[in-house]
Amino acid sequence: MDMLGGLTPSEFLRDYWQKKPLVIRRAFPGFQCPVSADELAGLACEEGVESRIVIENDDGKPWQLHNGPFAPDRFSELPEQDWTLLVQGLDHWVPEIADLLEHFRFVPNWRLDDIMASYAPKGGSVGPHYDQYDVFLLQAQGHRRWTFGGHCDHTSPRVEGTPLRILSSWDGEETVTLAPGDMLYLPPGIGHHGVAEDDCITLSVGFRAPTIDDVLTGFTDFLCNQSDASDHLNDPDLQVQDNPGTIQPDVIDRLETVIREKLGDRRQLALWFGQYSTAPKSMDIVVPAEEPASAEDLAKAIHTGEQMRWNEGSRFAYYEFASETALFVDGEQFLLKGEACPLAPLLCSAARIDMAALARFADDEALLGLLITLYNQGSVYFE
Repeated sequence: MDMLGGLTPSEFLRDYWQKKPLVIRRAFPGFQCPVSADELAGLACEEGVESRIVIENDDGKPWQLHNGPFAPDRFSELPEQDWTLLVQGLDHWVPEIADLLEHFRFVPNWRLDDIMASYAPKGGSVGPHYDQYDVFLLQAQGHRRWTFGGHCDHTSPRVEGTPLRILSSWDGEETVTLAPGDMLYLPPGIGHHGVAEDDCITLSVGFRAPTIDDVLTGFTDFLCNQSDASDHLNDPDLQVQDNPGTIQPDVIDRLETVIREKLGDRRQLALWFGQYSTAPKSMDIVVPAEEPASAEDLAKAIHTGEQMRWNEGSRFAYYEFASETALFVDGEQFLLKGEACPLAPLLCSAARIDMAALARFADDEALLGLLITLYNQGSVYFE
């Protein structure tokens, strides 16, 4: 499949990623949407599924937002057209949708956010806006007309009287209509507006990057939970000073030394980031196995070649230190040493794990124990 329109992943990353939009015709030729509009509406009625309805003109108010879960009869009350249903994290609930992500593994796992589905009847839209993240917009059913282009930021004028960040007086630079299987890539900050031309479903494959605020607060909170964080600063060489109100330069020197030491600890930074970037989006996604597996059960399933795969909402990543490898799964860390190190890249490379390669690790009691932990916490299951 020529998902990038004749470009190699390296060429796409070099020329388009975070730089400029790309329209890809027939990215997924003959694409059939794995979910129907009715199934999306059903998901939007369930607790634990994040869903929203956007109505363009709601009793005279512009672009109004309603959050799910919805009562089933809510959908019969909606107008004929000009509204949109959004279901976030569709890949967490539908394995066939999660399988689409395998085509995007040229971007690191930690950058992936999720796949959102947008259903709209004719005229439905969420208004002209821009996002802070990279997105691939895959047309899954029907047709949507996209106008896009022009860089936007927090200074761009917005429509008043709506909770959504709708751009006002925005025109865009290019207009295309996408049919099923066509895809549009947009980097962050590019204005865009998609309007349904008929009953239409669009799948948004979103990628995220942490804000500087996320990094600073997340890492310092992590450091504050270390065992030595409650130690007090000491000053055994205290001298009498002319004025007791003076904060001496050596006090600031001491503080600076402590902060530099802590923030400069690359090992702790890598361990924090692995846990932070693989933490599940919500607690409803990674659910413990109904029946915990024993070592015997799991070893047998692995050796008979049953297919193990990630839970659709699970996140896997790893980091290689000089003498060990840290495996991160759903916000947990596991340190692997010696011959166990290659298990981390094996588990992280694809959602369906290579079972022949995995069988070689399953004879090791400690590694089998790790696989049992992942199975019992709900991060992997057998198809």
